Amino acid sequence: MVRCPLPAALTAESKDPPLAANFAELGVPSSVTRVLASQGIDKPFEVQTAAIPDALAGRDICGRAPTGSGKTIAFGIPVIVRTAGSRPKAPSALVLAPTRELAEQIADELRPLAQAHDLWVLSAYGGTNINRQIDRLKKGVDVLVACPGRLQDLLDRKALTLESARTVVIDEADRMADMGFLPDVRRILDLTPSDRQTLLFSATLDKDVAALTRDYQSDPVRHEVGPETPDIQLLQHHFWSVDRSERVNVAVNLIRRTGKTVVFTRTRHGADRAAKQLGREGLEAAVIHGARTQSQRDRALAHFTDGEALVLVATDVAARGIHVDGVECVLHFDPPEDGKAYVHRSGRTARAGATGTVVCFVDKSQRKAVKHLQREAGIDVRVVDPDLDLFGDVRPLSPKPQKTGGQNQKSARPQGRKPSGGQSRNKNGNGKRKPQNRNDGQRNGQHQKPGANGKPGGQGKSGSGNKPAGKGKPGGKGKSAKRKPTTGKKGKPQGAKRGNGYPKSKQNPNRKKAAHQRSR
Repeated sequence: MVRCPLPAALTAESKDPPLAANFAELGVPSSVTRVLASQGIDKPFEVQTAAIPDALAGRDICGRAPTGSGKTIAFGIPVIVRTAGSRPKAPSALVLAPTRELAEQIADELRPLAQAHDLWVLSAYGGTNINRQIDRLKKGVDVLVACPGRLQDLLDRKALTLESARTVVIDEADRMADMGFLPDVRRILDLTPSDRQTLLFSATLDKDVAALTRDYQSDPVRHEVGPETPDIQLLQHHFWSVDRSERVNVAVNLIRRTGKTVVFTRTRHGADRAAKQLGREGLEAAVIHGARTQSQRDRALAHFTDGEALVLVATDVAARGIHVDGVECVLHFDPPEDGKAYVHRSGRTARAGATGTVVCFVDKSQRKAVKHLQREAGIDVRVVDPDLDLFGDVRPLSPKPQKTGGQNQKSARPQGRKPSGGQSRNKNGNGKRKPQNRNDGQRNGQHQKPGANGKPGGQGKSGSGNKPAGKGKPGGKGKSAKRKPTTGKKGKPQGAKRGNGYPKSKQNPNRKKAAHQRSR
């Protein structure tokens, strides 16, 4: 159902409210402020000061704020505070996010707040087990954080209904538009109550996002925080003329001087190859792109965030929605396709007002496209030869953490993979044979008598000396070595398979007749 908004002239717009000293002044209940204080969050950011009071009052919000400005807390607190318990398969609040990583990060930030109000938060996105999500929805989910594609799959399977979603959040709406998700978003919003509260946040509020606001928000309060585009003037931009054969060598020397670096490539294969090349030079690199499973992407991001990997190699899937603090350099291993992508990629550094370094490798064949890219991004930087002296001396590489807790330091075999040699795992799942049970032979009232090699009923004749008894079967005479099959007239084992793979007794009866006719 499309909602009819008030005329644009009546749409409210915020007036730069003074920053609040704490969240309590914004009307946030103590149950939530205690959780925030335990995480070291005491003073609200500008977007939080602007949006939280209106959102707590039930108003629709149309917010423009750059990534890393604190939007998640700005809409997360009102969502948690205004959400009551829900019925099975009917969440009370819905948060839409464009990427898997952003959806999971939102859910991680909301869960501690939700626990204070005894609410359950579920994240749902592609690359994860949909059956587990369906089971959780059956038990009851209060706040659902989802990507549009996976949510549509769940709706198609009738795993949930949105009739009870009284609060809907659309985060990174401009990214939704870029990825072609807005038709899905519109279909999803049509399934929610017409009197819902809609909170929309985006880096830009023009074109498709403006149409979404016009059609699906009712008298929204408009809050705009920060510049309309990331302030790329806070970044130091370098465009270096580097041949493709020299990119790895220059990249290694640059990263060892700058530190924590995000490296962007155009293709998935290029990302994997660049990570391997950097790894051979001693730089631990994690990889994120669309072809990797969600667990692989989560591990890669965790290794980079925790400092186990100095480099994160990614395609444009990571250009938006991944927030990692302390990134000192962004390296465009391959130039982006346009100025907008350049700005979004470069925004992974210089977050929250910090400074950062951006380096773009330019091949001779790419100079014309790079000049056009610079005009779109609003910068004018000459393409020059690499100058590593600008970044100081090479930093020593930190040693990799040593694994402890056992003598065997080899990494575990990935789950689901068969052991080497083609062996399959047994039911225990540990790749070892199940130990023989001594009581196996006593079933059905039978009692074992030790024979040769401890087998029941074996006569256990030994030849001479201390040679062990033969491997006799129950009732056998215990002669060692395997019994050889008896042979027929032609010296072939009886019952052996013939050329067509069947025993002689199972041969086609017409075959013998045909052979006899040929011999005649």
